[in-house]
Amino acid sequence: MKIKDYEINNNSKVFIIAELSANHNGDLSLAIETIKAAKRAGADCIKLQTYTADTITIDSDKDDFVINDTIWSGRKLHELYQEAYTPWEWHEQLFKVANEEGLICFSSPFDNTAVDFLENLNTPAYKIASFEITDIPLIEYVASKGKPIIISTGIAELEDIELAVETCRKSGNNQIALLKCTSSYPAPIEEANMCMIRDLAKRFNVISGLSDHTMGATVPIVATTFGAKIIEKHFILDRSIGGPDSSFSMNEKEFTEMVESIREAELAIGVVDYNLTTKQKKGRNFSRSLYIVKDVNEGDILTEDNVRSIRPGYGLHPKYLNSVIGKKFNKSIDRGSRLKINDVE
Repeated sequence: MKIKDYEINNNSKVFIIAELSANHNGDLSLAIETIKAAKRAGADCIKLQTYTADTITIDSDKDDFVINDTIWSGRKLHELYQEAYTPWEWHEQLFKVANEEGLICFSSPFDNTAVDFLENLNTPAYKIASFEITDIPLIEYVASKGKPIIISTGIAELEDIELAVETCRKSGNNQIALLKCTSSYPAPIEEANMCMIRDLAKRFNVISGLSDHTMGATVPIVATTFGAKIIEKHFILDRSIGGPDSSFSMNEKEFTEMVESIREAELAIGVVDYNLTTKQKKGRNFSRSLYIVKDVNEGDILTEDNVRSIRPGYGLHPKYLNSVIGKKFNKSIDRGSRLKINDVE
């Protein structure tokens, strides 16, 4: 999968996405400063959301349109989305700022008009939000554009994921990434199930990763060790500014620390390699080897009293101990000397 100049594969670094979401609070200058802060924090990408309240729902007072059992409980869907949406007239400038900062920028569309709008902005990729994974017509339309498509699986059962992936492939698009996601805000860490990252990659033969709503960096770090190649986290300048997503978003300091920890985790994972580095080879000097621990004379018998396996490791390999015990020294040797194979007969 390639997003602009960024190649995402099993050998690449983790592609780290800062999700702007509603954390601009309706202020364009705040949105721009948030993008710049995301760059400072080490993000590779800034992601937007492209919808209006009327493209994602309708304004209705019926119970079905009132939110329950979340941090937004009691609010109407239309009211929440009217507050949270990113004005479409901002998008071109936000894409431009991101590009100037060296960040990739793309968005989550929530209907076909948003896809058409983003196509006009030459978006390099698309994100399907968790709650849209069942919107097969939308996925089909996005996939038809032939660009990388990243799909969150927060509310998906296995058959939902299968259908979404099948829809992309039937559209001739195999540039698919699946993100493990827990659609709770914030998400309990015990529901993270990071072992699914490997399963998603293997089961569907795709790039896998994490869209995270837990607090802190623990889950993204664990995701990295489980092979995540994309990690998305909500990003905010300062949680004190409030807003619909502020409570589960990372500020610049926290995001920076998360990025640093992810990069350290990548270094720690390393590769399968049984060859020692130069530094590790020097460490072998502290291993054990065979040394003469008492002064001996020519003709003396090698015993466990005068030859032992001790540190350091400059002498004969300890594996020879049993084979030399009982043999004779062919010369006199001082205590503390390395045992050599030609010292015995």
